[in-house]
This record gives sequence, structure tokens and C-alpha cells, in this order.
Amino acid sequence: MLSKSTTTQTHETVGGPTKIHEPDSMDTILKALSNRRRREVIRYLKQYDGTATVRDIAHQLAAWENEIPEIEVSYDQRKRVYTSLHQSHLPKLARDGFIEYNRNRGTVALSPGASELNMFLEVTQEGELLWGEYYFGLSLVFLAAVVAASIGAWPFALVSGYVYAALFAIIGCLSSLYHLRSTYKNAIET
Repeated sequence: MLSKSTTTQTHETVGGPTKIHEPDSMDTILKALSNRRRREVIRYLKQYDGTATVRDIAHQLAAWENEIPEIEVSYDQRKRVYTSLHQSHLPKLARDGFIEYNRNRGTVALSPGASELNMFLEVTQEGELLWGEYYFGLSLVFLAAVVAASIGAWPFALVSGYVYAALFAIIGCLSSLYHLRSTYKNAIET
């Protein structure tokens, strides 16, 4: 649950101590996630155990943005991303309490506040179904089977309603367990 109070702490950066706010409001979270590059930084850190260099992040984001393999990223493409990360996006994510950004070392790490983002970021690969879409489709299949059985359509009428109930319960339970497992696996751990 998001609290309404504001907590501050000090974080050392190149320019000296900076106050950062732990994520404590919906506005802070939504503003942080309103920019694609900031979302991609969180995605990248999540994929690479929560810690990376700014250079590595910039290189990967440039590849994603230009839809090319990392090996094909040009100096200009990487530099453009690096500059915006360094000047704008990483300091904002650090101020909002989602990452720890050390400008001197050029390192970035997920902070404990990043866990607030879990419920807003459902990571899917291109072409993958969202869980909501999966459950909706599964419900439609179940509904079609029930309707077919109730009107006596072959072979659906051959099976007892108890068998359908057990089958639907088992499929629903297995789907939920898999969903739960993948949610924990994909959660931002800090």
C-alpha cells in the first residue's frame, strides 16, 4: 500500500548530497514511469540482477530503441541515449527513490523503492499475452464448452457437468499457480 507521508534520505552524487524521496505517492510513480526510457532502465536493471553501468544501459537502450542488435549500435546512437540518461532520467529515478545512481562510478542499482513499481510493470515479450488476456480467453473457452454441453452438442454432451467442473477447477488452479510463480520470478527484488 502506498503511504501518504514523505520520507527523505541523503544520497551522494557527483554534485554533492542530494535529497531523494522514497516513492510514496501514486503521482511520483506515474511520473517516473511516464517516460519510456525510464521504464526501459528499470526493465534493463531487472533483467541484469539489479545493477549495471550507465554505459551498458545506454548501449542496450539504444539497441532497443533502434530495433537493432547491440553489436550494430553506433557511437552516436549510444551517446544520444547516454546523455539523456545521465542528465535527466537517472537523476529523476534516483531522486524519486527507485534507483541508486553513483555518477562518479557510472553505476546504477535498483533501490528498495523499486519494489513499488511491480504492480505497474507487467513485463511481456513481443507477441506474448498479458495474463488478463489469457484468463479472459480461458473463460471464453470454458463458457463455450458449457454452452455446447447444455445444448447437447456432441461430444460435449457425453461428459458430466462434474467432470467439466473438475477440469475447469484444475486448469484454473494450474494457471493461477504458474501465474503466481512467474509473478514472483519477475518481481523487482531489492
